[in-house]
Amino acid sequence: MDKLPLQGIRILDMTVVWAGPYAATLLADLGAEVIRIESIQTLAPTTRGIMARPPETVIQNLPPFAGGYPDRQGGDRPWNRSPQFNSHGRNKLSMTVDLRTTRGKEIFNRLVSVSDIFIDNNVAETMEKLGISYAAMKSIKEDIIAIRMPAYGDSGDYKRYRAFGVHMANALGHGLVRGYPDMDPSTNSGEFVVDAAAGAQAAAAAMMALIYRNKSGKGQLIELPSARATFAYLSKSFLEHTITGRIPESLGNRDSTAIQGCYPCIGDDRWIAITITNDHEWNQFVTAIGNPTWAMQPEFKNHLSRRQHHDMLDEHISSWTQSQDNQEAMHLLQSAGVISGPIMDVRDALNDPHLKDRNFYVEASTPDTGTYRYPTTPFKMSETPLTIRRGPVMLGQDNDYVYREVLGVSDAEFNELVQEGHIGTEYVAEIG
Repeated sequence: MDKLPLQGIRILDMTVVWAGPYAATLLADLGAEVIRIESIQTLAPTTRGIMARPPETVIQNLPPFAGGYPDRQGGDRPWNRSPQFNSHGRNKLSMTVDLRTTRGKEIFNRLVSVSDIFIDNNVAETMEKLGISYAAMKSIKEDIIAIRMPAYGDSGDYKRYRAFGVHMANALGHGLVRGYPDMDPSTNSGEFVVDAAAGAQAAAAAMMALIYRNKSGKGQLIELPSARATFAYLSKSFLEHTITGRIPESLGNRDSTAIQGCYPCIGDDRWIAITITNDHEWNQFVTAIGNPTWAMQPEFKNHLSRRQHHDMLDEHISSWTQSQDNQEAMHLLQSAGVISGPIMDVRDALNDPHLKDRNFYVEASTPDTGTYRYPTTPFKMSETPLTIRRGPVMLGQDNDYVYREVLGVSDAEFNELVQEGHIGTEYVAEIG
């Protein structure tokens, strides 16, 4: 394989949950040596599962995204089978150390001295208690790059707030601009755009910092609050309020300027999305579906009047789509120049011929999980093909390499660290 863009760059990864791990995954995909710093003495919250050793009721009843396991089997080491972790656990290494101890801090400092980037998305209080700061790392390695991804920032009233992406999204106002207009916001399901947005932007920021370091010889601290990373995704709503003074409301599946919706098709929970932006597309749509008489009603004479009678129009469009297969309807409408697409579930996506042809999914294996298909790097590079070079990393999988080769510890010191509870591949028995 050709040399990858970040080959030769070493990254220390102390990330949790999703946003931080996703950022580190993108950097690992690009060839960086990403070393996850973990501990067998503590379980990072909602990272390698919600519990180290979950009871059978959890294993059998929770869906994978909420803490369940493949095939409803926890296995001997459930922490290595968490779908949420394994989906972004590729191409990484894992070592274990107890950072709460003096010796653990010494090990961490030695790692900093031979690394290029440190990244974490813990609450500020956690890092303060561990004594980990950019200033401290810079005193060890002058050109170190540190990326902090706290929920709301390392200063201000929200500094110590703990939050998942779903909490941050609602703090930004996203919860009230999604869902249906007549729906109580309390019935909205959770969504995690914050994690994906922050992860991608942190990876980009890391590469910009590397470019700056190559030019200037200087490292730097990057503070990228996950909530702030998502503001740009909501710019339309903030702009609307700034200009008009109105509070943006939920639009459901509609658009503010087009005829748009999700319409039921043949089958259980099968749908198609259709968007009509002007009179020409409307005429193409009407012709494609056989010129029904209802399309000639005066309420639908032009784009503006159709917008004004959107509810009535939805009923008529639904009466047509309910007799259609969503895939067949999509091909029919697209061939007529109408924007449309089936609402695919996960099974549809896994079997989609386009995604298969694009090698969007790649098989990866570990002894504890077996072989599964995972979404791979979200972009392609013509000269440096990116893929899953290594399956989801298991807890402490690379202790030998990190301690013996990266840090150069002796056999005697290695054994001492094992005895002291730093090195291992299983969480201590006290962690349930």
